[in-house]
Amino acid sequence: MSRAQFLRTVAGLALLAAVSSASATAPSTADCKGTLYLTFDTGNMRHAELIAQTLARHGAKATFFVAQEKTMRGDHSLDASWAAYWQARVAEGHAFGTHTWRHGSFRQDVGDRVQYFVDGRHEALDAQGVCDELKRSDTRFQDLTGRRLDRLWRAPGGRTTRNTLAAARQCGYEHVGWAGAGFLGDELPSETHPNAMLVERALTRLRDGDIVMAHLGIWSRKDPFAPMLDPLLGALRAKGFCFAPLRGRP
Repeated sequence: MSRAQFLRTVAGLALLAAVSSASATAPSTADCKGTLYLTFDTGNMRHAELIAQTLARHGAKATFFVAQEKTMRGDHSLDASWAAYWQARVAEGHAFGTHTWRHGSFRQDVGDRVQYFVDGRHEALDAQGVCDELKRSDTRFQDLTGRRLDRLWRAPGGRTTRNTLAAARQCGYEHVGWAGAGFLGDELPSETHPNAMLVERALTRLRDGDIVMAHLGIWSRKDPFAPMLDPLLGALRAKGFCFAPLRGRP
C-alpha cells in the first residue's frame, strides 16, 4: 500500500467515525456555530447524482453554477437529457447561477471589450456579448425547469475583468467567487493532492461564512473527490456548521 493510499484509508476511517457521531447531534439552524455556502460548477457531471444524493442525505442546500459543458455521457449539461436532474434540484430548494454558456475564459480588457477565449480561439465581446453569454444559460435553464436562475454568476476558473464584471452587473448578475479555504481542490492532480490531504485542509481552514467550491465532475482527476463529500459534510456538521444556498447569504 502506497503512502497516499494509507493516508486515504486512515482519513476515511476517521471521517466515517465523525459522521456516525454527528448523526445524532447535527445542529439545528438555531444552533449553528457557523454557516458554509456549498457551490458546485457543472464540470462533466460524472458525479452529479452522487453529489445530489449526498446533499439530500445531509439536508444541505447548495448553489449550482450551470454552463453548457460536455458531459461524460457524451451530451451537454443543459441538454434536454438533463432536464429531470435539474428539475429535481429545483424541487429540493437549491439555488442556481449562470456559469456562462460556452464555459470560456475572460482573459483581458481591450478598450471597451473583453477578450474571451473559447473553442480554441479568442473573441472580442462587447457588454451585450458578455450578457448574452450569461443569459443563454439562464434562458435554457428556464426552458428545462420553469425556473429562472438566481441573479448570480461565476466566471469559469473565477477569472474576471473590470469590463466583464461591469457588463454582468448591468444585465443583473453579481459575480460569486469563493474563499481561499473553500477551494476543495477536486480539480487538482490526485497524485500530488490526495483526498486525505484535501479533506484535512478543508476541515482545518473553513470558517463561518466561507463559500466552498467544487464540481459535479472533473475530467483530469484520477481519484475523484466526490465520494469524500459525504464524510466531509458529516465532519463539518459535527463541528457545528450548517449549509445554506447563496441567495440567503448576507
